[in-house]
Amino acid sequence: MKALKATLTALMLTGVSPALAEDWTGPFVGFSFGYADADGPGGVGGSDSAFGPFIGYDYDFGSFVLGGELEYNRLNLDLGEGEGSLDGVSRLKLRGGYDFGSALGYVVVGTARADTSGDSDTAAVYGIGVAYPVNDRFVISGEALRQDFDLDSQPSGSVDTNVFNLRTTFRF
Repeated sequence: MKALKATLTALMLTGVSPALAEDWTGPFVGFSFGYADADGPGGVGGSDSAFGPFIGYDYDFGSFVLGGELEYNRLNLDLGEGEGSLDGVSRLKLRGGYDFGSALGYVVVGTARADTSGDSDTAAVYGIGVAYPVNDRFVISGEALRQDFDLDSQPSGSVDTNVFNLRTTFRF
């Protein structure tokens, strides 16, 4: 019986391997698809799907990963009767995160530019995300981002937007 326990223990231990840290260094391109909603005072707002490309570069410092990204989300978000629409959001993002081995958790800060049927505005963008490598070149991830735009063409003034994206990424 002791020999059987020792054999089973040895088999279990040989099957256990430590999680290897992913090397996140390098350029990447991808496509995001998600959901956007906008809220403003006086009932201004709406929701719609958002989609678009992104490109960036990450540098892996060991446990910490730092990178930059340029992203565009196309949408057709009706802001309400007579308020126009939010047609797209461009973002320049700095992201930093922790390499958990099998995933990367990160925070995002940067700037976002809203293109509307009336005018445009630039605001800060911030959020969180998690990336999971499927293999050495393909990554799936998710992000939650927030932007607070002050649109002069809107009688209500500011429009706060939230975007939740699922992303597919190809790393070089």
